[in-house]
Amino acid sequence: MRSTLTCLVLAAGIAGAGGNYAVKQQFPIAGPGGWDYLTVDSASNRLFISRADRVLVVSTVDGSLRGTIAHTEGVHGIALAPDLGKGFISNGRADSVTEFDLGTLATVATIAVPGHNPDAILYDKFSGRVFTFNGRSQDISVIDAVKGSIVATIPAGGKPEFAQADGAGHIFFNIEDTAQISEIDATTAKRIGTWSLPKCEEPTGLAFDVAHKRLFSTCGNRTLVVTDAASGRHVASVPIGNGPDGAAFDAARGLLFSSNGEDGTLTVIHEDDPDHYSVLDTVATQKSARTLELDAKTHLIYSVAAEFGPAPAATPDQPHPRPAVLEGSFKVLVIGN
Repeated sequence: MRSTLTCLVLAAGIAGAGGNYAVKQQFPIAGPGGWDYLTVDSASNRLFISRADRVLVVSTVDGSLRGTIAHTEGVHGIALAPDLGKGFISNGRADSVTEFDLGTLATVATIAVPGHNPDAILYDKFSGRVFTFNGRSQDISVIDAVKGSIVATIPAGGKPEFAQADGAGHIFFNIEDTAQISEIDATTAKRIGTWSLPKCEEPTGLAFDVAHKRLFSTCGNRTLVVTDAASGRHVASVPIGNGPDGAAFDAARGLLFSSNGEDGTLTVIHEDDPDHYSVLDTVATQKSARTLELDAKTHLIYSVAAEFGPAPAATPDQPHPRPAVLEGSFKVLVIGN
């Protein structure tokens, strides 16, 4: 049995690891358009931001614009392949993937995707393949990252959302409309397991503790669900905020983060051990800051947010139109402790 002193020391250590997170800097970014995923390139201090029809590349040091990758219609995500010197962008409206040079940011090729609305995108170094998770066609396109050619299509079993790889040939992704998580063998391009996410509605963001084989799904009903990646066993449910669309795990600190766009908060969770989790803090960010990216080198977290005008009138083509981002309000939030 632990002594009272030991418990106090452990509690102090946990609080110190996860305490005092706050928005430390804000970088205003000009230009119109919404956004989706963010991707950090730690080696070159760059942040890739999806922005409607282009990808903005900004400095994580001062927020200055390093470059723009144009003609990415309906862009959702950016996957980096540093070992190949390449990057890949999913273009949801164009049903394509843009391949670009990671150094110069020049477009190298445009790869047509047989699925519709490629959304999340992931590069798996183990198999040398890129995977796009296609929301409208509910399937996954597999691309040879060297040749830039389609090699397989995998039925997703529902609307796929964000994905994570374990570095050993296994890829996991959320299925939003069925509240499940599924596993792919990256080499055979086959789904090899699907498990329910208890007490979860509409899972989107996904983070991964690879060392302990724990998957973290953020759900629309203010819940983060922890799953054993080896067995599919439900491990834990942790309360988070409203409107989550991003998750990240800082392995060095044992901290888990959920960005909650409707509340304008960031939930900070400590991994006490692989089966137990404690909410340490709820950090004020900004409403609409729904997605995030962690820089594992600096332990800084990046999110983006904006203010919006009134929604335009509905049309037959756009029955649920989104309000436009107010010019001058879009910004990068840098969160740290």
